[in-house]
Amino acid sequence: MLKVAVLVSGGGSNLQSILDYEQDSFKVEMVIGSKDGIYGLERAKNAGVPSYVVSRKEYGDEVSNKILELTKGKVDLIVLAGYLSILDGEILKVFKDRIVNIHPSLIPSFCGDKMYGMHVHNAVRASGVRFTGCTVHFVNEEVDGGAIILQEAVPVYFEDTAEDIQKRVLVEEHKMLSRAIDLISRGKVEIIDGRVNILK
Repeated sequence: MLKVAVLVSGGGSNLQSILDYEQDSFKVEMVIGSKDGIYGLERAKNAGVPSYVVSRKEYGDEVSNKILELTKGKVDLIVLAGYLSILDGEILKVFKDRIVNIHPSLIPSFCGDKMYGMHVHNAVRASGVRFTGCTVHFVNEEVDGGAIILQEAVPVYFEDTAEDIQKRVLVEEHKMLSRAIDLISRGKVEIIDGRVNILK
């Protein structure tokens, strides 16, 4: 069974979708929050999952190293589920091709530096695109630059607010992140030349 650490920065609705996903191929072993008092940590507690706080305020530039200390040898996969800090350094080597992120757009559109949360949905609305969506991808040194595992598109309507777009995308995020973890846990994901092949 694949052992998973989930990193959160807010309400943790994506974490909840992972905890609720019925399967026997992976287990959430720990939840790491980016600050105290976020509801994602409460969700972990309610599910009986050990949780930790690794805040930039306390650890500064050592956040990634502290997360590595907590996870190394204890989990097989790290999942960024609405986690707003950038991982860097040694953890990217130790967990190469074993860190996944969910991003609220169809990468390579509306991604990269400073493109997170409502910034993405505001940019989507302002651009006039007819479709947006979400992407689950592997994490590497480039922000939102790792191999794409799954994507799902949703329509954007003229009368939409950024909040409307966010809600529509979030519905798909909740389905897709758990599915990606499940595929990885069952050995169905392979990376070839920087692209992901989903095995039948």
